[in-house]
Amino acid sequence: MHWEQLLSLKRFGDVQKRERLQQDETRLGFEVDFDRIIFSSAFRSLQDKTQVIPLSKTDFVHTRLTHSLEVSVVGRTLGRRVGKELLDRHPNLKKLGYTFNDFGAIVAAASLMHDIGNPPFGHSGEKAIGEYFKTGNGSQYKAYLSGLEYQDLIDFEGNANGFKILTESKVGMSGGLRLSYATLGAFLKYPKESLPKKPSAHIVDKKYGFFQSEKPAFQDLVKELGLRQKSNTHTSYYRHPLAYLVEAADDICYTIIDFEDGINLGLIDEDYALEYMIKLVKDTIDSKNIML
Repeated sequence: MHWEQLLSLKRFGDVQKRERLQQDETRLGFEVDFDRIIFSSAFRSLQDKTQVIPLSKTDFVHTRLTHSLEVSVVGRTLGRRVGKELLDRHPNLKKLGYTFNDFGAIVAAASLMHDIGNPPFGHSGEKAIGEYFKTGNGSQYKAYLSGLEYQDLIDFEGNANGFKILTESKVGMSGGLRLSYATLGAFLKYPKESLPKKPSAHIVDKKYGFFQSEKPAFQDLVKELGLRQKSNTHTSYYRHPLAYLVEAADDICYTIIDFEDGINLGLIDEDYALEYMIKLVKDTIDSKNIML
């Protein structure tokens, strides 16, 4: 894979290449991605989905929306730091106009939308949708679908639904939000189709990342980005490198920042929480200042 391709500014429907040196520095293409996500109805809908605590009666626990905003902030910093290192290793990118802020903007935008396809109740919601098509009234559609299409339904995946939301053409919205391919690539956590299930222990094979209805969009994306094909027997590719930073930002927020919800709701003892959290910072701060 090559970074010039991986940092593609192309959007759905483009007929000419977008050059980084021609970008308006006051509002970069990757920053436009962030703005389009913020103003989308799909992103706003995340305010009605709780992050960890379902059906909470309080207003201070995280929702998918607040969680996504926090992941985006962490992701931006990770992207900038990695971007500085990559620019030192690949000075040709500087000549093309790329800066460390580009990496931060890509990861921030991808992090902002990382949960955009998740149904209510998260993984439980995914299982409920899948079960409806497997054993419920939805099973009647099996006769009209291919094996892969039916697998998409009975093994419903929020990541694939997110890719659909972001790229699906609608009346007045050809190509969905028309985000840059670099940002879409960083969003793709599992760049493979639904079958075969878990063909290997590699992380990209854990789940799948697109429905058959969006396969043409997916194939156009991976071709433009130059992602490496992982299998010759089915549609599966290795991740965009920046996708790992999105996952890292999500993990950081999920395991540390969202820990706050359990404490505020009294589900986690405060003394235990302090003992657990102090291990992360014991070598950088004076613990006496917080153990009050």
